[in-house]
Amino acid sequence: MLVQREEQLDLLRDTFRNCDRQRRGHVSLVTGAVGSGKTSVLESFGDWAATAGGRVLSAAASRAEQELHLGVLGQLLQGARLAPETGVRVERLLRDAPPAPGHDGPDGPVGADRISAPVLHGLFSTLLDLAEAGPLVLTVDDVHHADPASLHCLLYVARRLRHTPIMVVLAEARTLRPPHPHFRAELFSQPHFTRISLPPLTVEAITRLVDDGVEPAARETAERCLRMTGGNPLLTRALIEERPRAEAGEEPPSDPTLGDVFDQAVLGCLYRHEPGVRRVAQAMAVLDRPGPADLLGHLLDVVPESVSPMVRVLRTTGLLDEDRLRHPRIRRSILADLSVDERRELHQRAAEVLHEHGVEPYAVAEHLVAAGWAEAGWTVPVLHDAAAQALAVGRPDVAAGCLRLVGRADVDDEQRVATTAMVVRARWQINPLTVSGQLDQLVGAARADGWPAGAALSTVPYLLWQGRVEEADEAITGCGGDDEQAHAATASRRRAMHLLLGLSHPDHLTAVREAAGAPRASLLAGGSSPVQALSLLGAALTPTGDHDPVAGAEQLLHRHHGEDGMLPLLTAPLLALLWAGRADRVAAWSAALLDRPAVRHAPLWRAVLRALRAEAALRLGDLTVAEQQARAALDDLPPAAWGVALTGPLATLVACATESGRHAEAERWLAQSLPAGAFRTPLGLHYLAARARHHLALGRAHAATADLRRCGELMRAWGVDVAGLVPWRLELARVQLAVGNKAHATQLLQEQLRVPHGVDDRTRGRTLRLLAGTTAPDHRRKLLSEAVNLLQGCGDRLELVRALGDTGQTLQRAGDSAQARLLVRRAYQLAQDCGASVLAQRLVRREPGGVPAGPPAETPEPEDGLSEAERRVAALAAQGHTNRQISSKLFITVSTVEQHLTRVYRKLDVKRRSDLPARLVAFAEPLGEEIQPAAS
Repeated sequence: MLVQREEQLDLLRDTFRNCDRQRRGHVSLVTGAVGSGKTSVLESFGDWAATAGGRVLSAAASRAEQELHLGVLGQLLQGARLAPETGVRVERLLRDAPPAPGHDGPDGPVGADRISAPVLHGLFSTLLDLAEAGPLVLTVDDVHHADPASLHCLLYVARRLRHTPIMVVLAEARTLRPPHPHFRAELFSQPHFTRISLPPLTVEAITRLVDDGVEPAARETAERCLRMTGGNPLLTRALIEERPRAEAGEEPPSDPTLGDVFDQAVLGCLYRHEPGVRRVAQAMAVLDRPGPADLLGHLLDVVPESVSPMVRVLRTTGLLDEDRLRHPRIRRSILADLSVDERRELHQRAAEVLHEHGVEPYAVAEHLVAAGWAEAGWTVPVLHDAAAQALAVGRPDVAAGCLRLVGRADVDDEQRVATTAMVVRARWQINPLTVSGQLDQLVGAARADGWPAGAALSTVPYLLWQGRVEEADEAITGCGGDDEQAHAATASRRRAMHLLLGLSHPDHLTAVREAAGAPRASLLAGGSSPVQALSLLGAALTPTGDHDPVAGAEQLLHRHHGEDGMLPLLTAPLLALLWAGRADRVAAWSAALLDRPAVRHAPLWRAVLRALRAEAALRLGDLTVAEQQARAALDDLPPAAWGVALTGPLATLVACATESGRHAEAERWLAQSLPAGAFRTPLGLHYLAARARHHLALGRAHAATADLRRCGELMRAWGVDVAGLVPWRLELARVQLAVGNKAHATQLLQEQLRVPHGVDDRTRGRTLRLLAGTTAPDHRRKLLSEAVNLLQGCGDRLELVRALGDTGQTLQRAGDSAQARLLVRRAYQLAQDCGASVLAQRLVRREPGGVPAGPPAETPEPEDGLSEAERRVAALAAQGHTNRQISSKLFITVSTVEQHLTRVYRKLDVKRRSDLPARLVAFAEPLGEEIQPAAS
């Protein structure tokens, strides 16, 4: 189907009709970019003219036959189906048409292209005979490739069309230089000449191509096509042809030679241009940046003035948008057409030219790496600078590529050590398993050189990750000295590494505090960003009440979350939030950071962020997300690469499997071997607590007690007895309650509540719930009410389910079956939403006399017509809560709140929120308050 070519076809048809009616000839030249549809226009018009009574002779010129004497004219006459005697005469004319003696014309030697007058007259007479029965139409495609002799004949015909019903339709592509200037000049001067241009397709035209009656978003698809093709019909149709494959989920092949439609169309456009145009396109594909004419000329070793016309040609074809290739697919197609050697040569040349033009090292290094070339003296400093810049912007993969090339160059020992340090830093962020050899080299070189500060401190994070604590301590102390005399940056870095040592392995924390030489307040206020981040983590692990680690962590995250190179720094405030009891903020921040572009290129930090998000989701009671994120963390980074941090995601997976009743799966996670020193870290405490819960679930109370006592001993010995890390007293109380030791459990729970500065709302709510089970019924409901409010506020839905279930059980025993049923129904639905189906079923079976053993049945709607869900939303709205607050309290979306309120307004016939209190019938307050009357 031809689109946006109706105007051009109508013009050709009108010309044909005039030719037929007036018996006068005409020449039309159809021009357009390569791929603009000139051939389709000629074919469509030729088909129409044949049905309208014309006789159509067609020919197509080509670059390969440009030297074939009278080749185009021969094609025209061969399709004429001439009478035998006429055919013999024409054959003789073509065969015996020797070139006339040459002479120098204004455009150079033209004699060899001219045909003798008798031959021209004889051929023209043949065409006149063919036009006797009706108009004769001669169409020549790609006339810019026609042989000069045929063009001479066509000019002879064009001069004699005033009283001859012959219509000549030529098609010509826009090329670098106007072809056959003498032919064009004379043709354009003819009185019966028309030039017809084919413009790029508009979005409306592409929409017609796209819309097949099924596609509802045809215009949106058309706009995407236009942005990618510039309206070139050849490229557009190729892209549309790929749509069924894309919708079926097929990936286009990476090599255009495999037949990918769009890639072949791109190459088709290029190869129909002059070689110089193709070379410019290849240079622009290699540069992958806007290329001014002087830069491209330098790269291709041609004068800049010759580049501008080539760029204009590429722009008219639709391959360029301003001064760069329009789309990455176009660039990929062009690059894939280059041989490996050609591509390397261009990249090397691009690196040299960009360096001479003073372009930043990052861009130059990209071409050096692609060329695999670092032989010039200037390349090593450029690669070093580029690697440092790549690490600063969160691209360890780019840095590793630069440094790999430096490793092949001839550098001195000092440069080699610096390079090794950067290699370790880059490759460690991709996969820590790949840096063990270089790390050992780096440690050995630093030790042999007396622990210079730069080399020594660079090893510390990696040694700690591998559990090599003593070596890390040796590196820190080995580069020691008087911090006041040391360089300020080195002193700050050493202080940060000392903090990292103590916080990652708290058995060194006391020594670190003594060596810090500055109070925490000064570190939080005036230290470098790494020192501030680690000090915040220390404030969360050893709270004193003087500083709020939550506010500080939030400030640090707000300040640096948009900087791609700061991911290593931001894990400290995330852990501070987690251990300060703000799992909700960890979930929000980790999700935001996982959307950062740099995370795609740093598998280690992606895995760490997913592990943190998984633990946060677990503490919020979302078992599904917790398990998904923890599994994804282990997919990003294999267990062997996690070092001593492996206990983090494993602990989350063990806890999820235990809560879901999949004990065999939990055993498989626990069977995973752990590195030496894993239990010298705070994350090791997570693992001990998760293992203890699993032991308890299987009735192994003694093993659970041993793990939890070990937790308590370590935390007290380290001085990090904070419940946000592990509430070991609470967990041990659960074990004691399970074995019937209520007195010891009560003691532990009361001790948990008295821990100074170390009890967050989640731990307090969980502790009060367990404590309620040890008290008399009249006090139990009050404790449970407070526990419900705390757990609802902190967002732990799974513990909220347990608190609601306990409250419902308490009310059931007190004889309030209706209220009990309501609470259990809510707890059941919440448990299902959390992915805790085992807990949900346990809830509905726990009270067989009062609660059905399945999903609770809906109660009849009251007289006002409000459903239970609508009544809850209306009650909260009547109390003045905003929609967002209601969604948070009821664990539904804001959109659901709005839908409920719309129905409430309609059913109660109210117009404003303020009218709700007067119209609502009596109903229990939100959950925290609805059990208060029962407690009185």
